[in-house]
Amino acid sequence: MITMKPKMGRNWVIFLLLVTSGVVMASAAEVLVTQFSYNEFNEERDTGSFKLLGQASIDGGALQLTPDTSNDDYIFINKSGRIFWPKPFKLWDSNGDEEDGNLASFVSFFVINIYRQPSWNAGEGFAFVIAPNLTIPEASHGQWLGLTNATTDGDRTNQIVAVEFDTEKQDFDPDDNHIGLNINSVRSYTTVSLTPSGIEISPEEGTNYSVWVQYDGQAKVMEVYMGKEGDPKPSSPLLRDTIDLKHYVKQESYFGFAASTGYPAIQLNCVLKWKLDMEILPGDKGFMWWLLSIPAVILILVVVGGIVYLNYKKRREGGNREEGNVLGDLRRLTGMPREFRYKDLKKATKNFDESTKLGQGGFGVVYKGVLQEDGDDSTTEVAVKQFSRDDIKGKGDFMAELTIIHRLRHKHLVRLVGWCYEKGKLLLVYDFMPNGSLDKHLFGDHYDNTLNWERRYNIVTGVGSALLYLHNEFDQKVVHRDLKGSNIMLDSTFNARLGDFGLARALDNDRSSYAELELGGFPGTMGYVAPECFHTQKATVESDVYAFGAVVLEVVCGRSPGSEISYNQRLYSLVDWVWMLHREGRIVEAVDERLGNNYVDDEARRLLLLGLACSHPSASERPATLAIVQILSGSVSAPHVPPFKPAFTWASMASLTTPTTTSIILPSIASLSP
Repeated sequence: MITMKPKMGRNWVIFLLLVTSGVVMASAAEVLVTQFSYNEFNEERDTGSFKLLGQASIDGGALQLTPDTSNDDYIFINKSGRIFWPKPFKLWDSNGDEEDGNLASFVSFFVINIYRQPSWNAGEGFAFVIAPNLTIPEASHGQWLGLTNATTDGDRTNQIVAVEFDTEKQDFDPDDNHIGLNINSVRSYTTVSLTPSGIEISPEEGTNYSVWVQYDGQAKVMEVYMGKEGDPKPSSPLLRDTIDLKHYVKQESYFGFAASTGYPAIQLNCVLKWKLDMEILPGDKGFMWWLLSIPAVILILVVVGGIVYLNYKKRREGGNREEGNVLGDLRRLTGMPREFRYKDLKKATKNFDESTKLGQGGFGVVYKGVLQEDGDDSTTEVAVKQFSRDDIKGKGDFMAELTIIHRLRHKHLVRLVGWCYEKGKLLLVYDFMPNGSLDKHLFGDHYDNTLNWERRYNIVTGVGSALLYLHNEFDQKVVHRDLKGSNIMLDSTFNARLGDFGLARALDNDRSSYAELELGGFPGTMGYVAPECFHTQKATVESDVYAFGAVVLEVVCGRSPGSEISYNQRLYSLVDWVWMLHREGRIVEAVDERLGNNYVDDEARRLLLLGLACSHPSASERPATLAIVQILSGSVSAPHVPPFKPAFTWASMASLTTPTTTSIILPSIASLSP
């Protein structure tokens, strides 16, 4: 079955797909993807739809590249075959100059079963191939995989590129179970062994494998993904390499498969499903007509075109005016980071594919993106936040938020790289943190001692430094409001980066109520929220310090602040447990037992006392942020902490609501990294 579907750009295009009595008509779209899809194969129905060469056939619901009978072993010996889609595809648009031509992107998805009986020695191999014509070389059995032969192998005039699935080791192969990128030869340009990935191409027990071969024409990158049929597409390719197809294959080439058997190496080479998505290049776009009834087509065109135009005009008049105003304001902001195009971020995240998802919160989803830099082959990993709040229509708040956050610069803050605002969609782009969040290392399923004592102390010190910048060193006071382990990101060297700022709001203290932020009640995580916040519903510098104290205890003790600890037949919260050990003169016993004796006693004692001091129930008794940094550096001694935890006393509302300074409240957004 053949279908066609459009891929729409942001410029205005009218796309019509009409199927009337077998008639298909499509207008010029910015990019048109032609797709054929076979979920099964039928000998009677499909033999005429493919070009079968050598010993290839369609039988048993599959494309059989080599003989598929199992009656006698000798039938399989030294056979080869190819099966092609019989029409060529244009792979680049030269525009008068081959070097400047646009390369077409494509994705070929297929399901294979390379079967062998237990007594057979698997071989020789199977390949997805791009070829210049509908032929097969003579004597291409055995090690030649149906691609070349002893005379033609390595000849540039072959003009073939293939992805091989090799099951027989030759002198030039890494093993007998690998994939490779082949250019005019069976000697692979790039090879990857599949054994470390737990994949065996031709196992004794027949196994169906899904394969994705995808080519990015803009980046000139070929990727191969593989997994058992029914499993989701893997998040990372098994093979990835740069190749400019213009240099190796004909402008119009054929897509298909090749395979071979040898002696005594034999196997069945079966393709059970095949789907191909091919980009139609700009130079080839235009009206394609298959007409059985011109009056019917014209009537449908007028009706559908009128509906599309009216909807477009309505959206354009309302949306573009609003969007234009916002974009103008954003671009005038001094020092504003890079503005990205939506289509570039969409491509970087593989169309916001589930496999690139890093995290999700109430305000949006964060994806890992790989940006292709213009003018070279380098790439940059980023975290892309797709903002999903319905009240983003409040453009005044949005401008105030981005005006603050884009100016934050500190080595222990996650950096805002850029932004995108198109068609009412807001996306923020941040530095990608390869080591994820702090809590995943402290509480992950497979604790691996990655966070040794030195790294833990440096993490606490980094977060303290970031907090000092927000509270004292930035030109306005910034209150983070949601400091916790899952919002502390770790870069490639495990340095702390405080993230999850969300979108900053410039608010006076008398407007810093959580309820006024319209976030559906008091946000935060139990164990990190200062007790006064439950009464005042306000974020303050002191409540940030309380949360920092919880983080300090979390890092040192390796326990969540919200966890319950059983001691002497009683249950304690983390802070109460540490305070009890402090009262008994045994505070260092709170250190994470997974560290063993691999920690510095004085530093551990200093951090634990600091954590308790920051956790003081009375906001006014907590240390200032500057004092915290001095304690961490050792320039000031550890704070004095009373042996018994003081009781919480709620100050009067009048004293808590008296404005003293201007601060910025940062509402919670889901984490920006894994």
